[in-house]
Amino acid sequence: MKIVKLEDFHADGGWRAWSYLKITTDEGLVGWAEYAEGFGAGGVSELVRKFAPLVTGMDPRAVGKITSSLHAITRLAAGGLNNQAIAAIENACLDIKAKALGVPVCALFGGPFRERLPLYWSHCGSFRARMPDMFARWGKAPVETLADLAALGKEAVARGFQAVKTNPLSLVDGKLKMFESGFRVHPKLLDRNIDNRFIHDIETMLGAFREGLGPDAGLMIDLNFAQRTEGFLRVARALEPFDVTWFEIDMHDPEALARVRHGSNVPIASLESIHGLKGYKPYFEAQSVDVAVVDVPWNGLWESARIATLADAYEVNCAPHNFYGYLATLMSAHFCAAIPNFRIMEIEVDDVPWKSDLVTVAPVIDRGELLVPTGPGWGADVNEEALRAHPAKSAR
Repeated sequence: MKIVKLEDFHADGGWRAWSYLKITTDEGLVGWAEYAEGFGAGGVSELVRKFAPLVTGMDPRAVGKITSSLHAITRLAAGGLNNQAIAAIENACLDIKAKALGVPVCALFGGPFRERLPLYWSHCGSFRARMPDMFARWGKAPVETLADLAALGKEAVARGFQAVKTNPLSLVDGKLKMFESGFRVHPKLLDRNIDNRFIHDIETMLGAFREGLGPDAGLMIDLNFAQRTEGFLRVARALEPFDVTWFEIDMHDPEALARVRHGSNVPIASLESIHGLKGYKPYFEAQSVDVAVVDVPWNGLWESARIATLADAYEVNCAPHNFYGYLATLMSAHFCAAIPNFRIMEIEVDDVPWKSDLVTVAPVIDRGELLVPTGPGWGADVNEEALRAHPAKSAR
């Protein structure tokens, strides 16, 4: 079996574009992968096209050989977009290999360890507050007040979700606004300095969520890169009364992240922006996290499973970074099913109405849990007709 063609496709995801790689073989088998094109200046698709001549003619079932070969020729610029382009090729090849064997992808890694995956509702309330007009067009109730947050908490529990994750919101002129978390162009992008009002706003919104969720459901908050060490420490200590499942932050310094973790009683989740086994290693050595967040489209499932194995050796649980479309959700589900140290799975609940149309078999969610796909490969392909019906406005 040989690779004969690589093609990239892009679909409208509402507030972002969804990107897909299709690899075709000379025996007619096709492999799919979803990847992230919209971070920074993009460029992943361009790199995939540049790698295409290198992998054309190779056997896609030799996944490790293909991945290792591409990493070898990009060693001088390891990580980043190169890593993400290689991961897309790796994931599509894993789909082909599993289909050729007639097994789900997780079976290639010793899975499934479980058949059902507990889910948490990601960006709960955040994007509705940030883009109210867009979500109103899709029939989503607005999030403008603290009462709206409490109502969302009640809805999440009623739908069976074990937890929700939100982002900092503040009341401005009587309406909730989303604070951009340290990587978008706005006045506080560069300083990332903490102030008492920021902490007070977080306490107020979490109080509203806890009121709606009740005492048992999990509550998480994600600040991404919004603060430096001092700010993260102060927020972590302020979170202690709310019994949060985890405080999610991003830092590119293992020792500083460890200082935040050991500076309060709040569990820390992080590392979604890290690439590769070697990138994760110093964070585990420094005991920086309680939960390692692993992005399967960024790292590839083979490399993600290796990262999870290393995390397991340090008694660290893993959770996927999954704010993408439904193919990536299926890819992340196979990761969760293939590792023993799985914690909980992220999923976007608020999304475009045509999200399910883009895959041939949508993920099955039952009482807040995702059923691990049992079909060959990822358990679904991309619906090319639906892609054409919903072309991407841009790969942003």
